[in-house]
Amino acid sequence: MKMKLILPLLLVFSLGAFAQDGKDKKEKWAQIKALKVSFLTTELKLTSEESEKFWPIYNAYEEKQFKIKHDKMRPLIKKIDEIGPDKMSEKDALSYLDQLEDADEELFNLRKKLVTDMKPLLGPARVLKLKKAEEDFNKKLLSKYKDKKG
Repeated sequence: MKMKLILPLLLVFSLGAFAQDGKDKKEKWAQIKALKVSFLTTELKLTSEESEKFWPIYNAYEEKQFKIKHDKMRPLIKKIDEIGPDKMSEKDALSYLDQLEDADEELFNLRKKLVTDMKPLLGPARVLKLKKAEEDFNKKLLSKYKDKKG
């Protein structure tokens, strides 16, 4: 019970530390990753045996997800922004839309694979809890980021 109270406080203070000027992006991402590992481990109540199996699967999932978003989707969205959707031909717009849909489908299939891989390890209820914990972490991260900017 104490850990549930301590973790949100740790998260808030740690996120404040990562937002300080002078740190490079890699350090910030490493801190965020460490906070996420701690948060998910606590929320899912992972045993050490479960952690040994969980983290390689989850890390591979996150790496593939990152590649899809940053290597496929980001350049497409940048190109669409540069041209402007109103200025491109219908043919070009359809091509970009198809490429974005393909990337979305890849992300969807990747998530399905994660669920399939995690069900035997965690069980369906904890897989749902994983989804919620990811969303909760992202909300806290975004909230902290907004607080620092505003």
